[in-house]
Amino acid sequence: GIVVSTLAEARFFAAGGFDDILYAYPLPGGRLEECAALAQRLGAFQLLLDSPQALGLLRRRPLPAGKRWLVWLKLDCGNGRAGVRPTDPGAMSLARAIAEEAPEEVTLVGVYAHCGDTYSCRDVPAIQAIARATTTAVLDFVTA
Repeated sequence: GIVVSTLAEARFFAAGGFDDILYAYPLPGGRLEECAALAQRLGAFQLLLDSPQALGLLRRRPLPAGKRWLVWLKLDCGNGRAGVRPTDPGAMSLARAIAEEAPEEVTLVGVYAHCGDTYSCRDVPAIQAIARATTTAVLDFVTA
């Protein structure tokens, strides 16, 4: 599979034969039908969720029989761009809701964190420190 940043990229790679695509941006509610079209077309179209509202949107837009929404919980481990903080009690509640509320409609694939806060780093040790902190935060969350 591959990871893309935009739905245009997802459509481009789908047209090129890729059948397992992760759209690495939290679900844009206004583009739900585009996401649904890709989910129906591909073997695995995966999205990020970071709010109960986004989960609600997916549940109100089920896919046809034999298909489920494949989602990753987007964790914000320090860059502040998107996602839910792994230490926020709402993060665990959201993970449970994704995994348990409607498994026939929505499947929790895993958790996803992006170390975007490395963009301002000036050297390798600074990047490594952020990577270690992110890894620790994700592992602590998953273990809990």
